Order: sequence, then structure tokens, then C-alpha cells
Amino acid sequence: MSDFPEFRERGIAAAHLLQGVVDERDTDTWTILLGNESHLRDYFYEIGLVLVIDREEGIAFLRQMHDDERTGGYERLPRIFKKSALGYQSSLLTVLLREEYRRFEEEDLDNERCVVDLDEVLAQWKSFFPADEDEFALRKKLGTAFNQLERLKFVSRIKSETDKWEVEKLLKARVPLEELETLRNRLLAHQADRK
Repeated sequence: MSDFPEFRERGIAAAHLLQGVVDERDTDTWTILLGNESHLRDYFYEIGLVLVIDREEGIAFLRQMHDDERTGGYERLPRIFKKSALGYQSSLLTVLLREEYRRFEEEDLDNERCVVDLDEVLAQWKSFFPADEDEFALRKKLGTAFNQLERLKFVSRIKSETDKWEVEKLLKARVPLEELETLRNRLLAHQADRK
């Protein structure tokens, strides 16, 4: 006889959320998640996490409580997710890809996924660096930035085509249009300081 509590299906959704993003395309997990939303919210609140469900985009993920939410004892909880600021290059790529996602939503009526080509992004990327910078070095920096955003689940490499990347819905959820303008202005100020 086991000392474990009785299995509850919501544990499947909880485990997937702790691993990253739950997408509605995973219909079994998505159904469990929505059917157990209040239990899952309460569980994650207990450990200082907020369950974000974006039904319009069909994704769900966890975020750390913001500092102003950490009151009433929650400030005593250790943070589960480490806060790490993106460097200039990853921030720049985030802005470029978020703008591309906005264009995709507004203008691309034929495709279901926002896919970008590395060479096309490189053309925009170069304008943020000195004109005499080596293109090979810039391409390498861009590749490194893509890899960092892949670890954050903002992009995923198209396996059949090495220079194509899908911009994930999570990027849109994490960087709403209001924040995009702020981030873009910070990058432009940083760019001006470097010249």
C-alpha cells in the first residue's frame, strides 16, 4: 500500500507547466488544465507562482509573482524562477521578432505560424551595429541570440530548414505591445550611447 495521496489528473497539467508552456495543440493537457484551473491557480499561488492562461492565443505558462504582488507573507517565499536580464543582443532580437510577430498577425492571412528567415533578420540586425562590423561576426552574434531565445521558448528552430525559426506565441504573451515600445526606446538609447 502506497503512502502517496490519490493520483489527481491535474498533476499532469502542473508538471507540464513546470516544464514550460502548455499549448492548446496538446489537447489532452489543455483540457485537463482548463478543467482544473482554480485548483492549479491555488496550488501555484502557494509556491509564489502565477498561472497565466491566454485563451485567445491558446497558451498557458507560469510566471513569478511581481514584487508588488509579494505581500501578506508571499514575500517570504524564495523565488523559484531566477530573474535574468537579457543582454543587448538578445533584447534587440526580442524586439525585432516581436515586431515581426505583430506584422504577421496584421498582414499575413495565409500562414498559421510566424516563421522568420535568419538572413532577413540579419539585414535588420546589422543596422544596429557599426557599419564596418564584420558580417560573419554579426551572423554569429545573431545565432547566439537566437539560441538564448530558444532556451526561453520564444523561438524554435524549424528542423527541416536550418536558417528558419518559428516565433512562438509565448514571445507575444511575454512582450505585449505596450512593453515593446519601452524596450525599443531603451535599445535605441543604448545604440546612440555606443556611437
